[in-house]
Amino acid sequence: MTITAPHDARPADGVPLQMVHRPRAPLDLHATVAGLQRGPGDPTQQRAGGVIWRATRTPAGVATVALRQQADGSVRAAAWGDGREWALAQVPALCGALDDASGFDASRHPLIDAAHRRHPGMRLARTDQVFDAFAQAVIEQKVTLRQAFGAWRRLVTWCGEGAPGPTPRPMFAPPAPPTWHRIPSWTWHRAGLEPPQAQTLTRAAARPDAVDRAARADGAALTALPGVGAWTTAETRIRALGDPDAVSVGDFHLAHHVGYALTGTRTDDAGMLELLEPWHGHRQRVIRLIYAAGAVEPRRAPRLHIEDHRDR
Repeated sequence: MTITAPHDARPADGVPLQMVHRPRAPLDLHATVAGLQRGPGDPTQQRAGGVIWRATRTPAGVATVALRQQADGSVRAAAWGDGREWALAQVPALCGALDDASGFDASRHPLIDAAHRRHPGMRLARTDQVFDAFAQAVIEQKVTLRQAFGAWRRLVTWCGEGAPGPTPRPMFAPPAPPTWHRIPSWTWHRAGLEPPQAQTLTRAAARPDAVDRAARADGAALTALPGVGAWTTAETRIRALGDPDAVSVGDFHLAHHVGYALTGTRTDDAGMLELLEPWHGHRQRVIRLIYAAGAVEPRRAPRLHIEDHRDR
C-alpha cells in the first residue's frame, strides 16, 4: 500500500488524500464491495464510470472515498472530508484484505467448487461501521428489499450529512446515532418504516457503544436488545465485520436458495444449517458463492404486493 500524501497532511478543500492498495491475493473490487450498496438509489454508495463512491461517517467526521481498480489489480483510492485519513486507512479491509479463507474447502460440492474457480477475486468486505450496518439490517427486517431500500434512501437523505468531494450525484453519510435517536415518529412514517423497526432503532441509538461491543464480541449478545434476533445480528456482522461464517437464519428466501443450490430442492432453516455444516467457519462464504453462481430457486409466485399506508 502506498499513500501519496503524508499521514499528517492537510490538503486544501477539494483536494483529496490518495493511496494505492495492492492486494496480496486476487481481488474483484466490484464483486467484493458492490453488495454493500442498498439498492440503485443508495445515497451512501454509488458506482459511476468504473468508480465506486462511498459516503461514510468516521470517528473523525464524514468522508467520501472513491475506489477504482487498475489493470494490475491494485486499487487506487481517494478520500475527501474530515474523516479522509480514517477512510483511507480502512480501504484494505473494505477490499477484503482481512478476509481469511484458510481451511475453506470448495471441493466438497461441485457447484461451490465451480463458483469458487470462476470468482477467485470475490472477497468478504469489512466496513467497520457497526451501527450503520445495524441500522440497515433493522430497516430491512420483515419487509421487501424494495421497501427497505426506499426507507433507507429517504432517512439517510433527510437526516444524514452531505458527502464532501466531487461525487457523481448528491450523496449522504448515514446519520450519527444521536440523530437516529431524535428522529420523530412522523419522519419514520413518511419514510415508510414500520413502528417496531423504528422503535428498535431508536432504542439502540441511545446505546451505540453497547451495539458495537455486542456485535464485535460474537454477535450473540446483540440478540439481548429488544427487536433484535439472529437475522439482524448476522446481517450486521456480515456487512460491518466481514464475518465469513454468519448465516442469516430467518431470511424469507435464503434457506430455499441454499437447498436448491446444494440439493435441487428447497429446505427450511434447519435443513440449510445442516447443509452448510461441512463448511462451518465459512458458511457465509458458501452463501456468497451460491449467489455469485446464480444458483437460486426459480420464482414460484407473483411478486409480493407492497402496501403503502403513508399519507400522500
